[in-house]
Amino acid sequence: MELPLRARALETGDTVAVSALSSGLDPDEVELFERGIRAVEGLGFTVRVAQSVEPGRRRWWMSAPPAEIAGELNGLFRDPEVRAILALTGGRAALSYLDLIDFDAVRADPKPLLGFSDITALHLALYARTGLVTVHSDLVTHGFGYWSELAEDRRRELDDVYRRVLTGDPDPVRLPQLGDWQTWRPGRATGRLVGGLLNRLIRLQAGPHALSTERFDGALLFWEEVGTSDSFIWNDLHVLRQAGVLDRIAGMIVGPTGTVEMLDEGPGTLREIVLDVLGDRDIPVLGNVDIGHEPPNVPLPIGVLAEMDADAASLTLLEPAVTRSTGVATPSRVAV
Repeated sequence: MELPLRARALETGDTVAVSALSSGLDPDEVELFERGIRAVEGLGFTVRVAQSVEPGRRRWWMSAPPAEIAGELNGLFRDPEVRAILALTGGRAALSYLDLIDFDAVRADPKPLLGFSDITALHLALYARTGLVTVHSDLVTHGFGYWSELAEDRRRELDDVYRRVLTGDPDPVRLPQLGDWQTWRPGRATGRLVGGLLNRLIRLQAGPHALSTERFDGALLFWEEVGTSDSFIWNDLHVLRQAGVLDRIAGMIVGPTGTVEMLDEGPGTLREIVLDVLGDRDIPVLGNVDIGHEPPNVPLPIGVLAEMDADAASLTLLEPAVTRSTGVATPSRVAV
């Protein structure tokens, strides 16, 4: 099993690229996009907007044909001036071009990829194939684009935690509790973060870019869902149970409950769904965490060691997501 692969830490003024890795930029979201760019620039980075972000550029529900999206992504990984890649938005395209990604280029010059929703497929495929630490985070539009609407203290919290994650703060980073995090099952656990949008995880596991079962050993599995019902989630969690995933993980972190439809004939709460599938597995569960489709998101670096305390409703990153070094970025590996 490949160990976590860390990119070089970002420094003030470094170039980060925004790419439409799934859906494109709708004309009515240009203002939201511009606000998102300002928020990223406020972290101290220089933003480069890729060609795919041209407003109105699209093919069907995508920003471009899959081969073009993959070509742009590969070009960004090969470009030594680009130190991080930010997803413009989510959508329904990432699974279509996983076989076109230049994983050798990723290994040669690792750099963090940021985003959520459909970008989960990229996060997990990159982690499965190369061990790259990417960051489940806000999107440029639906995420960073909302920061200007937040209260000043919330905005400062997000500025601080994103900057610390991307610049490789060596001290533990306790993630800010932006909403009402809930103790669904008590306890504490330490493990490597892995997860994202649940249905993308399930689909990825059916193909050649699936995570090995060892990736889940002692892991903190985080997931969220949107636009679906409790029964679909219940079935997807049972798929993970039957695959042995739930017997391997050390803890579970669940995203917002308000993005899931609870059916009349169902149990009534997402918590009940989760605990029903887990059965008597004695692992802590932290619910309603700020990840996914009710941004802003707290950044969760995939592959990074973290500690969850469900009793205290806290989540702390125990090691950096990137490595502080000088010169050209080189792979940095740590023990599992």
